[in-house]
Amino acid sequence: MKILVTGATGFFGRVLCAQLDAAGHEVVSLGSKNCDLTKQQSLDSYSHVSYDQIYHLAAWTQAGDFCLDHPGEQWIINQYINSNVLAWWQRKQLQAKLICIGTSCAYDPNLPAVEENYLQGQPIESLYTYAMTKRMLYVGLRAIRQQFGGTFLYVVPSTLYGPGYHTDGRQMHFIFDLIRKILQGKYYQSPVVLWGDGYQERELIFVDDFVRRLLALTENNQEEIVNVGTGEALSIRHFAKCICDQVNYPFENIQFDTSRYVGAQSKYLQVEKLKTMFPDFTLTSLEEGLEKTICWFLNQEQWKKTSQSKGFTHA
Repeated sequence: MKILVTGATGFFGRVLCAQLDAAGHEVVSLGSKNCDLTKQQSLDSYSHVSYDQIYHLAAWTQAGDFCLDHPGEQWIINQYINSNVLAWWQRKQLQAKLICIGTSCAYDPNLPAVEENYLQGQPIESLYTYAMTKRMLYVGLRAIRQQFGGTFLYVVPSTLYGPGYHTDGRQMHFIFDLIRKILQGKYYQSPVVLWGDGYQERELIFVDDFVRRLLALTENNQEEIVNVGTGEALSIRHFAKCICDQVNYPFENIQFDTSRYVGAQSKYLQVEKLKTMFPDFTLTSLEEGLEKTICWFLNQEQWKKTSQSKGFTHA
C-alpha cells in the first residue's frame, strides 16, 4: 500500500514507519523539517500520489508541565496542523483511510475513560487546551465523514514507552524521566527527586505492542474511536521501585517533592472494546519493557561518554 505518515520523526512515528517499511509498504514520512503542517498548502506537493492510508500523528506538545506554559500556542499551532491535514484529506485524498491519534488527557478525570465519554465532561485544567484540540480533531473527522464520506479511525493511546525515545532536551514523559533520574542517582550520585507523593497512578504500553494493535485495528475497523492500553494503572512509586530493582539502586534514597506539578492523580484507559476485538492479544511485561528501555537509555552517546570519563561501565 501507499501510506503517508505525519509526525514520522517522533518516538512513535519512527517505530510505526519502521514496521510499515518492514511489511513492504511504500511509506512517505513527514516531519517538521520536510513539511510544515502549520502552512495551509504544505501538503499540496504530496497530492500527486493516491494514498491508501494516512496516519496523522503530528502534534505540537511536550510532556511534563509544558502545557501550563504554552496554552495559547498549543491551541493555535495544533488547530493549524489538524485543520490543514483534514482539509487536504477531504479535498485531495478522501479515498485514503485516515488514522488519527488522540490523547488520554481528553477524558474527564471524573468520568470513566471509556470511548463513549471522550467528548463528555471537562479535561483536567492543566492539559485542557491540548486535550480540546484533540477533541476537535475527532469532531472534525466525524463532520467530514458525515458530509463528504471517507473512512477514518481515531485511536487513543495510553503513555507509550520503549527504546528510541527523544534525547534532544525536550521534556520527557514520566517513565523516561524516572529512568533518567534513577540512573543519574546510581552512576553520578545525584539526588533523585520525584514530583508529587508518588501515589499518582499511570498506565504504560510498550510502543511495539501499541503499533501492532494499531495496525490490526487499521486493517479491520473504521469510523470508530478505540482506546489502546493495558487497562491497568500503577503508582509512580511502583514504577520507580521496578527501575530501582533493575539497576540496583536503593529505592529508599528517592525523595518526593509534593510541591511540584503532577497532572492528573490517576490516568488510565478502559479497554473493554479493544479486548473484545482482540481477546488473545499478548503484551510485553512491564519488567521486560523496562529492561529494554533502560538498556537503550544506557547505550545513548551522552551516557557512554560521561560514564567512560568517570570510569563506569553499564554491562
